[in-house]
Amino acid sequence: MGFSLLLFLAFSVAYADEGAFIGVNIGTALSDMPSPTQVVLLLKSQQIRHVRLYDADPAMLAALANSGIRVTVSVPNEQLLAVGQSNATAANWVARNVVAHFPAVNITSIAVGSEVFTSLPNAAPVLLPALRFIHSALVAANLDGQIKVSTPHSSSIILDSFPPSQAFFNRTWEPVLAPMLKFLQATDSYMMLNVYPYYDYMQSNGVVPLDYALFRPLPPNKEAVDANTLLHYTNVFDAVVDATYFAMAYLNVTNLPVVVMESGWPHKGDSNEPDATVDNANTYNSNLIRHVLNNTGTPKHPGVPVSTYIYELYDEDERPGAMSERFWGLFTADGVPAYTLHLTGSGLVLANDTTNQTYCVARDGVDQKMLQAALDWACGPGKVECSVLQQGQPCYDPDSVEAHASYAFNSYYHKMGMAAGSCYFNGVAAITTTDPSHDTCKFPGSDGKNGSLLNGTSLAPSSNSTIDTGKANQDYRLLTAFQFVGILLSSFLLL
Repeated sequence: MGFSLLLFLAFSVAYADEGAFIGVNIGTALSDMPSPTQVVLLLKSQQIRHVRLYDADPAMLAALANSGIRVTVSVPNEQLLAVGQSNATAANWVARNVVAHFPAVNITSIAVGSEVFTSLPNAAPVLLPALRFIHSALVAANLDGQIKVSTPHSSSIILDSFPPSQAFFNRTWEPVLAPMLKFLQATDSYMMLNVYPYYDYMQSNGVVPLDYALFRPLPPNKEAVDANTLLHYTNVFDAVVDATYFAMAYLNVTNLPVVVMESGWPHKGDSNEPDATVDNANTYNSNLIRHVLNNTGTPKHPGVPVSTYIYELYDEDERPGAMSERFWGLFTADGVPAYTLHLTGSGLVLANDTTNQTYCVARDGVDQKMLQAALDWACGPGKVECSVLQQGQPCYDPDSVEAHASYAFNSYYHKMGMAAGSCYFNGVAAITTTDPSHDTCKFPGSDGKNGSLLNGTSLAPSSNSTIDTGKANQDYRLLTAFQFVGILLSSFLLL
């Protein structure tokens, strides 16, 4: 049975230190940017546990506080020159944007600049000093063990990327890049890389097959083979990551991990971008997630995790350039999914499907005390009608915490109009498109008849939403407190 993104992301949280994870980039070039609270509610509703911010916006960091979500903050390119030219400026940046928020905000890394060599080449000479100054400030705050420092690079700095074994970095940047890689190695950090098979495909003039860019299965005779290593490549993503490993080895850096900070596929484009489609975006991101979280690694380093951040959470309608630039998002600004990721089998999905029928159920394998506490809250302070769960009633069987919790969670979810955060329950619930009704037990929302407000597709409250989000947030504060007290009482009774 296949897994869903929700299940995959939950798995990646549990094994974040042992395997790869999937994160999401949060861009803000939107004319109607959701509030930080709405953004975090959407992240929670989708079980997204790793995010990358393109700055260190204090309001967004405040909303992320105590969420457990792992956060990469960024020094924007426009601040890079100041930070790279002054140790004091860098120290002030860390004090203001990191130390002031840690540990309530689970900041795990700092991205210093973005694609500096290709987008801001005049700042390249100060990039390494900026990394060193930021790292020194973390050392002074005793945070260098928890927070890594690196800088994202465009894969275009790699020349002759196929075959990967012959790849090398653009030698123009070697005087900066070589000591930078040594610094990353010495500080136990990693190489941040942006990988866009969409552009590799578009710019190849037909040399790169679409299936090869989209991770679609290829017959053995269609796989790309590196004649020097005899390694077989079935997708562009792996080839680019391995080209990076080989290019680093050329500079005598052989044990620096790669983390992909941006990768994705646009779901809409203009007439010159015929392959920017919903189907291709769905195919690429679904296959990418599956590939990364299977801990497949790459042909050069099988089994070595390549954690990846999807570009991006929202469509950004204010981005300039080709039409596709505005349509990389998994969601629109009001939280409506751009498409459903098909990771299939269990029915759990990233977002709503086009039938507009979703349900909220108990996640598999969660802590039983947490699940019981959430069930008790839903049937108590949550004001869910749970009489159907009593013995002799339609939803009593199967008589298990999981089954009863699923009914209660789903009832609350539909009572709240399927609002963002209303299927969270402190992480023990997840959204599914599979109708959990059985026998005579009909779940609210089944067949689109039993639930209220089924016409609401937004997973994050929009600006004109009638949902009382303040009440929903209050309910969740009560839920968390109730669960905590319930667990304490349970632990006491077991002593």
